Amino acid sequence: MARNLAPEDILAALTRVNYPGYATDIVALGIVDEVEPIADGGYAVTLRQATSREEILRDLAGRIHQVLAHELGVPKVEFKIRKVGAELGERTGRVRLEGTRWVVAVASGKGGVGKSTVAANLAVALARLGHKVGLLDADIYGPSVPMMFGTDQERPRSAGGQSFYPVEKYGIKLISIGFFLNDKSPIIWRGPMVMGAVRQFLKDTLWGTQDFLVVDLPPGTGDAQLTLAQQVAIDGVVIVTSPQDVALADALRAVRMFRQVHCPLLGVVENMSYFVCPDCGDRDDLFGEGGGDRMAKDEGMGLLTQVPIYREICESGDRGMPITLALPDHPASKAFADLARQVVAAMPAN
Repeated sequence: MARNLAPEDILAALTRVNYPGYATDIVALGIVDEVEPIADGGYAVTLRQATSREEILRDLAGRIHQVLAHELGVPKVEFKIRKVGAELGERTGRVRLEGTRWVVAVASGKGGVGKSTVAANLAVALARLGHKVGLLDADIYGPSVPMMFGTDQERPRSAGGQSFYPVEKYGIKLISIGFFLNDKSPIIWRGPMVMGAVRQFLKDTLWGTQDFLVVDLPPGTGDAQLTLAQQVAIDGVVIVTSPQDVALADALRAVRMFRQVHCPLLGVVENMSYFVCPDCGDRDDLFGEGGGDRMAKDEGMGLLTQVPIYREICESGDRGMPITLALPDHPASKAFADLARQVVAAMPAN
């Protein structure tokens, strides 16, 4: 049976192997570099070097051997390690954010898919589960958090020097470039200034002690994303997309960027998934059907939730109260609550 296995079968089986200490598999983490057949129906698995600790490598090899040899029936399994120059979670300058247990980034490849809405409601849903939560708006060119939380006129208090306290609303600590703007003029900054702002928000904000810091990233794969990945250990990335092909193509680029910088991918949120007619109750897949699920499966991830299109989602955000707070029993709020529970379950022990 094993002699007829294709490399795709081996890769699919490896999605059942979690990296030691993580709730995310080694394929999603980008640790599996290559799978190739060898003599006598065996397979060689090449792993990117995610650590120099021998005990973790032995544990990982044992897990892979269990899945491939014992469960799949591969007669011979070989391991190769390809050095990449740094350890998982220990890229240049990357450390745990002091006082914060977990950092979760919300990202998208394309703008306009509702990423900030997902980030805001995820933060609220985590708080409703009893966690202490901060929300960092890293979208320097298009900050949305102040409007979504009704804090447009708020300003962070100085703590002396370059440090400042976050704005608090609904029990969530907030920071955004929008709090530092006096008018509607655009932010016209080159890359180094964007990178500096993200670093300052991370390191100079007095977040205190909290369970989660949710980071609302800008669309794309640019300076803000790389700065975050290089500065702090990220415990998970949520990819937001809509079902349409053009959004999925850009979301896929975001997925692969985060893999290249070794950030754990938690899964996909398909936003604006479908519309339910309020009069007849019929479902209409306005932007296509099943795109987020297909992309998640193709990339070895899970579809975390599907958020339907409801006018109340936009109206709540525009009024400064995310729908998870404004209408906690709404179907969209239940989808965000389910997302929060999955994020909590996926966090590594630390």
